[in-house]
Amino acid sequence: MKTIRKGQKNQLVTRLQMLLNQNLKPSPNLKPDGDFGNKTYEVVIQFQKLKNLSPDGIVGNKTWDALGQNISKIVAENIALNVITPWHDIAKAELGIRENSKTNKHNARIIEYHATTTLKAKTDEVPWCSSFVNWVMTQSSYKGTNNALAKSWLDWGLKVIAPVQGDIVVIKKKTKGSDKSTGTSTGYHVAFFDSKSATHIRLLGGNQQDSVKYSTFNLSRYEVKGYRRPITRVLNVPVFNSSFVNRVLVA
Repeated sequence: MKTIRKGQKNQLVTRLQMLLNQNLKPSPNLKPDGDFGNKTYEVVIQFQKLKNLSPDGIVGNKTWDALGQNISKIVAENIALNVITPWHDIAKAELGIRENSKTNKHNARIIEYHATTTLKAKTDEVPWCSSFVNWVMTQSSYKGTNNALAKSWLDWGLKVIAPVQGDIVVIKKKTKGSDKSTGTSTGYHVAFFDSKSATHIRLLGGNQQDSVKYSTFNLSRYEVKGYRRPITRVLNVPVFNSSFVNRVLVA
């Protein structure tokens, strides 16, 4: 994996900072700002000493390996790699699909979404965010969870640290009770990642105000529980002029 060192500013540094926070106990609580400054340098040396590595503050293959960055994780999380997410266009094509407001009438498209889960609900009043994600993945020839629960996606595919547009996101409302924005009664909601700031996350999803739409969620009210991506296969070695990939096809 690409070597990084003090003074650099990029997405790989952000990844490093997050991994150091996860791997050191107690956590150094580095700010994941992508800036390899003095504090990050000091924590890298602390980690290297802990793992009996040369404490030079330079993050090369041995330090990445000690952080658990094997090839499957590199492919799954794809920093600086070309990620293909064909399901994203399928999801966007469904924008505008919404529940039928007439009594005892239901949108047939939403019933199609439900058919991809074991619940196979017959009304568009049953929460359908997970049904929508399952339908999109099925249309893209990928296997979903077949489960109508948004929470089921937390155990699916591979964990992603730095999401790209189209990755699957599970969020949870921090307070108890139903949520009109997502139709959830459990607090969990699943959708497709679009963008994120320090205070908000923007998702493309179903059952967002009773329709397929883009919605922005305030992170003071919602917690991101996980980002997921399908298991991948690797093509066209190498990348970074090393032994890794320069192209990823999600399969």
